[in-house]
Amino acid sequence: MKRQIIPQDASYTFSDYFKLNFYTKDILAHFGYSFQMQNYVLPRAPSEPGQLGNLRTRLEESLPYLNLTNETARREFLIAPVLLKVVRHTHAEIKVEYPLQVTQQLKGTLDYFLQAKNNLLIIEAKNADLQRGFTQLAVELIALDKWIESDAKLLYGAVSQGNVWQFGILDRQKQSVTQDFNLYSVPTNLEDLLSILIAILTE
Repeated sequence: MKRQIIPQDASYTFSDYFKLNFYTKDILAHFGYSFQMQNYVLPRAPSEPGQLGNLRTRLEESLPYLNLTNETARREFLIAPVLLKVVRHTHAEIKVEYPLQVTQQLKGTLDYFLQAKNNLLIIEAKNADLQRGFTQLAVELIALDKWIESDAKLLYGAVSQGNVWQFGILDRQKQSVTQDFNLYSVPTNLEDLLSILIAILTE
């Protein structure tokens, strides 16, 4: 008999999954979803959003003076400016620290939840261990899949350390989560990152 890594009657928040010392694949299997890693071809906006130079310059000038040892600093000084640029371009609604409860094992707070028409995006901010952060993101995508009423076939999310971003994609029909191999650094890959974020919300 296969051992349950997560007891059926246990109560978990999203952040609890960051602390679990289990493989992402095994945690997602608990909810009936498969997991794979691959070089995923993410959508990209057809043209670069305007005035990216100003954001790049501000980030490059500020980074040498920022102490980014905690999650709050990374969210405020690195993640928030990028998302504000995306919101201005897409007019997406952004919700910060958005509470979500689907079941006793799928509940917690989404760091950032962006919604534009039927297109959704969640961002999980972490200051350490990107892989564990991705596991938490994947569980949040599963919760969103079960909760949201949308015709979207794919749900997108990203885990970010502020200066590094990685994307996850949930296929609702296949009940599978894909972790993109690629990492996007800020400010080096800022244009590419913004192009992806904008495309997700406007495609």
